[in-house]
Amino acid sequence: MASTQEAAPSGRSYIGPMIIIGVLFFIMGFFTWLNGPLISFVKVAFTLDDINAFLVPFAFYLSYFVLALPAGAVLKRTGMKRGMVLGLFVMAVGAALFGAFVRIRVYPGALAGLFVIGAGLSLLQTASNPYISILGPIESAAQRIGIMGICNKIAGAIAPLAFGVLVLKGIDAFLDKVTAMPIGPEREALLNDFAARVFWPYMAVAGLLAVIAVVIVFSTLPEIKPAGANSENSVGHAKGGIFSFPHLWLGVLCLFVYVGVEVMAGDAINTYGQGFGLPLQVTSHFTTYTMVAMLVGYLVGSALIPRVVSQQRYLAVSAVLGVLFALGAYITHGYASVAFVAALGFANAMMWPAIFPLAIKGLGRHTEAASALLIMGIVGGALIPQVFVHLKQMIDFQLAFLCVMVPCYLYILYYGLAGHRIGQAAASSAAQGT
Repeated sequence: MASTQEAAPSGRSYIGPMIIIGVLFFIMGFFTWLNGPLISFVKVAFTLDDINAFLVPFAFYLSYFVLALPAGAVLKRTGMKRGMVLGLFVMAVGAALFGAFVRIRVYPGALAGLFVIGAGLSLLQTASNPYISILGPIESAAQRIGIMGICNKIAGAIAPLAFGVLVLKGIDAFLDKVTAMPIGPEREALLNDFAARVFWPYMAVAGLLAVIAVVIVFSTLPEIKPAGANSENSVGHAKGGIFSFPHLWLGVLCLFVYVGVEVMAGDAINTYGQGFGLPLQVTSHFTTYTMVAMLVGYLVGSALIPRVVSQQRYLAVSAVLGVLFALGAYITHGYASVAFVAALGFANAMMWPAIFPLAIKGLGRHTEAASALLIMGIVGGALIPQVFVHLKQMIDFQLAFLCVMVPCYLYILYYGLAGHRIGQAAASSAAQGT
């Protein structure tokens, strides 16, 4: 039976919980990084333009904004462990809905399925991120989240390849064939057959999610109460409530722009490559290259933080790399430009692991609510790619990419250098004077 504890376990005792949470991060990565190839898939299956195809990440990430606060309320009642289990079951329902609606080629229904998957993920994220952050010392939280990121990005690298083999194989020849056919029953039949390729894979994944949820119910994953594990500065600001923590609100905005640039590098890279006239069969794998770059970034970051460099300093360095790689993508063309976009994965890798613990540091009893607010910031993954896809209708797509990415990285640089400290000194003084 799982134990309940006020603070995080120490030493070897949190290796087991880290393995379980690592499995959950793998699941989150697998679903999250399917969006890139899904954009290419729906463009063909539903005969869409870029703007409508980019409703895939919009529907997926919008759910985080809508449901993060309710997720926080649910976690208050269920606890983190049961909240994770509930999140897995919701994801299973969403996967089944997506597969069913795509099979009959009802695009709004497919988007609804993605929204439900995102809803389950928002619950999973709202529980698992603070859980792993406070499972050990907050100063090494970026290292632990980095390890979780390795699990996440391994899944992110596998997902586009698996989707390419199961669903997108021969997509260029299929697209040429369908494009050459007149509109009619025969063309619709071909498109129906193509869309049906996702049905059984998504049904299988839905079943697997339900099984994993049951396994976690009976696991020894301990329950952690955030208020007891993260109370460094909470005494001084308890009276003022959550609005007394400016570093949290600046962190929410930082997470918003970060997720936006992460989705741009991981999901929009396929569309970016198509701007150079590269074939769909090739561009459908580009997300994997970004994930490999992120995986390398996680390995490097996990080795350096906090032994060699602090998580806030590494965040600032990563933001500078983001600006440089975005500029590199703009001044080059073809595969070289795509390589710079993929390299953004390295720059992005340790941003979430650094931003999240910096933003929740010292929040005590407000940790669950703060986690929900930060998860709401994931809506950046819905809105920032929309800015890009609309902007590229008016200007060159490379310039549109640059105009979207550089301001985001500059704000992340500000947060890493100064934003995370706003209000912290006052908090410490108030706590000492209490």
